[in-house]
Amino acid sequence: MLKESTKAPDFKLPDKDNKIHSLSDYLGKWVVLYFYPKDDTPGCTKEATNFRDNIDKFKSLSVEVIGISSDTIESHKKFIEKFNLNILLLSDLRKEIIGKYGAKGVVTKRISYLINPEGVIDKVYPKVNPSLHAQEILDDLSAK
Repeated sequence: MLKESTKAPDFKLPDKDNKIHSLSDYLGKWVVLYFYPKDDTPGCTKEATNFRDNIDKFKSLSVEVIGISSDTIESHKKFIEKFNLNILLLSDLRKEIIGKYGAKGVVTKRISYLINPEGVIDKVYPKVNPSLHAQEILDDLSAK
């Protein structure tokens, strides 16, 4: 797991449409980078829909929400369509970025990072409650 006040590692990963996204694309904005085990499982669905339901609050604060798992882009596409998700999900099949961020395990660990507009990790969330996580981050952002 990475530490607060360290530069967040950049990455290049595909979304559901195979468009490549980099963390550096979002310099100048806050980013919630969250790692999760598997599409369309109870906890992961709860976390993703929680972000979905709060996306307007994140957007009003100029915050991008990005989820990363080792699922395929096809799996992400189905997950997004099934739950009408309006957040960016990226595929890390080889678990390279998952490993760089300390989320690699038998299954991907549920870890999140709040990254500031300069690309530095502002806060680490090593233990995530999928039902409360979006609000927890919004509370932390409002205290800034």
